[in-house]
Amino acid sequence: MADMTSTTETTAAAALAASATLAHIELTETFAAHNYHPLHVVLASGEGAWVTDVEGRRYLDCLAGYSALNFGHSHPRLVERAREQVGTLTLTSRAFYNDQLGLFARDLAALTGKEMILPMNSGAEAVETAIKVARKWGYLVKGVPENQATIVAMEGNFHGRTTTIVSFSTDAVATAGYAPYTPGFRLVPYGDFEALEAAVDETTVAVLLEPIQGEGGVVIPPEGYLQQVRTLCNSTRTLMMADEIQSGLARTGRTFACDHEGVVPDVYILGKALGGGLYPVSAIAADGDVLEVITPGTHGSTFGGNPLAAAIGREVVAMLQTGEFQDRARTLGARLEAGLAALIGQGLDEARVRGLWAGIDVSPGLTTGRHVCEQLLELGILAKEAHGQTVRLAPPLVATEDDIDLLVDAFRNICAR
Repeated sequence: MADMTSTTETTAAAALAASATLAHIELTETFAAHNYHPLHVVLASGEGAWVTDVEGRRYLDCLAGYSALNFGHSHPRLVERAREQVGTLTLTSRAFYNDQLGLFARDLAALTGKEMILPMNSGAEAVETAIKVARKWGYLVKGVPENQATIVAMEGNFHGRTTTIVSFSTDAVATAGYAPYTPGFRLVPYGDFEALEAAVDETTVAVLLEPIQGEGGVVIPPEGYLQQVRTLCNSTRTLMMADEIQSGLARTGRTFACDHEGVVPDVYILGKALGGGLYPVSAIAADGDVLEVITPGTHGSTFGGNPLAAAIGREVVAMLQTGEFQDRARTLGARLEAGLAALIGQGLDEARVRGLWAGIDVSPGLTTGRHVCEQLLELGILAKEAHGQTVRLAPPLVATEDDIDLLVDAFRNICAR
């Protein structure tokens, strides 16, 4: 009788938990716009590389907020610094100075090797800021005739979803229904240097690219491509602007993905992990001859550079300066790459890995990337499809070797089905 009662209570508890999941999903679908297509899991807490849903099930988070959670969920050092600042000062108008922004700007400038930064909030705002800076620099410094500035961007790019940014996207889902589009952009195939060279002319103020295309499925350009871009920009007096919002801040095993080719862009575009997964923090970094085209009133943001953002961002910079997270990305990434390599031809067609970041093309026999992510969910792994047959992985850099082995085992399990 005791066993039967226990079983009944367990069943009832499971049903109650499941109903909580459905209730949260229904509430979200009813009152929140349907601009995402989430997997059916409702997360309630997280620590390190793991999260727990409202039913008490734990999952290895292999998306990490699109690299915003490079340092994992609720990193104690970041939480403590945020808690301290929340109780002190969180926001002032940029009509006044605060005691955190200067320190953050100094330290981030040192990390990037640049002279100045311009802080914003979201990654898309940082990209918009870079576009504005490039155009103004083109008119004031390069001498491009007014209203003729062009920026060359890459096919397959993802830089955000503002009206201007989707104007040079090649993703039909992101662009459909938002015309008329903002002019002034030229698109070339990613990794095709000859096409890029042909697109740059005297009106070109910048080349905007991701050193690795994250949303496109962790697409790594041909070796030497970034060096070619750097050389072209030098010879044509064009700004090289690197969107390191996903690829930067230790994700690829180096502080910046550009570091893999020893390339320093004119403008770094940063976000996501800069806020430690706690708060939206973004910035662009460049030398004074570029950023000094911005003068009072010509660009700004109510929350950009606020004390809380600056305090968290500065702590992130300090954590990166030790090299610990870059080392972890390299070590764990090599383990992930070796594990996935054994599955090529057995359900996986290709695995592109750079640091602890991977784009995995699954065989058509496994159906789609979305279906694979649904199967991974059943196995306690959270991941996200990119396009069609691609699954992308970006576990927090605080994951363990056992976590990586668990991830590989999950793919092995799916491939064997």
